[in-house]
Amino acid sequence: MRRFSKRAISVVVVTAVLLGGAGAAFAYWSATGTGSGTGTTGTSLAVNAVQSGTITNLAPGGTAQSINGTFTNLNAAPTFVNTLTVAITSVTGGAGSCAASDYTLANAVVTVNATVSTGTTWTGPTIVFNNKVTNQDGCKGATVDLGFTVA
Repeated sequence: MRRFSKRAISVVVVTAVLLGGAGAAFAYWSATGTGSGTGTTGTSLAVNAVQSGTITNLAPGGTAQSINGTFTNLNAAPTFVNTLTVAITSVTGGAGSCAASDYTLANAVVTVNATVSTGTTWTGPTIVFNNKVTNQDGCKGATVDLGFTVA
């Protein structure tokens, strides 16, 4: 009977372990499959225009008064605004008959074309009390209500 040396036995054992380990390292299952996922996009809230200051003492033949203000943006990020439009929504009070036609807005559409945050200012429109050839006492003490449209 032939005897193997310790060195020969070690070489055989190491070789067997390496070959067995190498086979395990490359063994795998193969498969196919599908998957899916979703993502959501946020929405935006309204951006509002708020008048700053007051307009007082409108009178026949008086000078035009500026209408200006700031934006209130409740969105998490600055929001793009194209235009701001000012309109006379009503005329209330007064000593008698008074209407929106007794007043003139100039530069009622403000081109913004920018992103706005809360506090961003706007200016441009003016309002004047028309100087008509008739008695305008009906507008004494009247309040001109303005509406703002942000687009």
